[in-house]
Amino acid sequence: MSEKKINQQNFHNNKNALKLVLFSFIGFFMFFVPLEIAGTRTIPLDHIVSWIRNNGAAFARLYALIVIVIGAVIPFVKKTWNNSTVDRVFSGFKILGVLVAFMVYLNFGPEWILAPSIGPFLYNALVIPVGLIVPIGSVFLAFLVGYGLLEFIGVIMRPVMRPIFKTPGRSAIDAVASFVGSYSLGLVITNRVFKEGKYTIKEASIIATGFSTVSATFMVIVANTLGLMDMWNRYFWSTLLITFLVTAIVIRIWPLNRKKETYIEGEGHPEVKMKGNIFKNAWSEGLKAAHFSKSFQQNIKENIVDGFYMVFSILPSIMSVGLVGLLLAEYTPLFSFVGFIFYPFTLLTRIPEPLLAAEAASMGIAEMFLPALMVVEAPLITQYVIGVVCVSSILFFSASIPCIVATEIPISITEMVIIWIERTILTILIAAPVAYLIL
Repeated sequence: MSEKKINQQNFHNNKNALKLVLFSFIGFFMFFVPLEIAGTRTIPLDHIVSWIRNNGAAFARLYALIVIVIGAVIPFVKKTWNNSTVDRVFSGFKILGVLVAFMVYLNFGPEWILAPSIGPFLYNALVIPVGLIVPIGSVFLAFLVGYGLLEFIGVIMRPVMRPIFKTPGRSAIDAVASFVGSYSLGLVITNRVFKEGKYTIKEASIIATGFSTVSATFMVIVANTLGLMDMWNRYFWSTLLITFLVTAIVIRIWPLNRKKETYIEGEGHPEVKMKGNIFKNAWSEGLKAAHFSKSFQQNIKENIVDGFYMVFSILPSIMSVGLVGLLLAEYTPLFSFVGFIFYPFTLLTRIPEPLLAAEAASMGIAEMFLPALMVVEAPLITQYVIGVVCVSSILFFSASIPCIVATEIPISITEMVIIWIERTILTILIAAPVAYLIL
């Protein structure tokens, strides 16, 4: 018997099978199986976060403030705040985030910061949920990515992911984690796998900017705001398809098509080409990963550390960069000017009130929810298209862009802004005809 067969035989035992099935089931259950509790139907992880927010509101508010302060101090303690221009800018924004957080927490300061749609919105609707869901979710990520499920799904999805999205099959779980959980959790997975040498720079850039969508729960908020809940299934599934169709196009144009096909440390661990039955291969790869998995305690510890590192980086930026974006949208004509980028496309696709739709689309770069607020009184076609843009554009300064900056993935803010413009234009061009077909 060859060495390959001996090794493969060693992986096929009850211990490895139990680890793969049991631990992966726990992770899958927490992230992907919706349960109805107290009249609310969502995934168990979201139930946990909601319970903490509902029963420990004071704790959650104080916890978020402490995380913001720690996150702002870390770059100065580690002396990394001036490593680059981006580091200096974001370190300054993090200090601003601390000041704004204290104002909102203590309810003192300028009225334009304490307006319900500005500071309190950022703190209560973004900072607290993200601050809770990332570290708590990181605990269960240990089950999801540490015991073979990632490798199992990678083999199953390889025939789909590689030709369409130019990414490994294992990247499918990043997309699903973002969509049913949080883009921040998806980015935690992406960054973890990237650092392990399982994604190239190009693959990680595609996943971070193309798969890390807002969650399905955010989609419910958008649909409720726009009065689209009576056509929820049409909105949900069409938005999902349009979002990933846009990703399939954007990865084939600049700047993503020019990203390097190298690994973070030079030598990586790409998916191995396999022959034979795909399910048998998937099972074997899962058992192999379970066999070589780290101890339960070590897996949990590493994921919690990654989760807290992420929230320390994210929360101060959300509080400051998000504030700037919301203030620019509220008090300046900036987004009216930016909207002219999209006006030819809203006009071409015959969207009702094309100038309003273009201006609304432009506001998505500040915060994904702003476009929906702009078109609450607009015709249904316009509401639908902008509702899709909120999700499909993916990148925005109040959260997802700082999340990506906090990772080791080498993609610049300029590149992300260009990708956002490309995604928004393509979404308008695709969503408008779909709207006329399904509404």
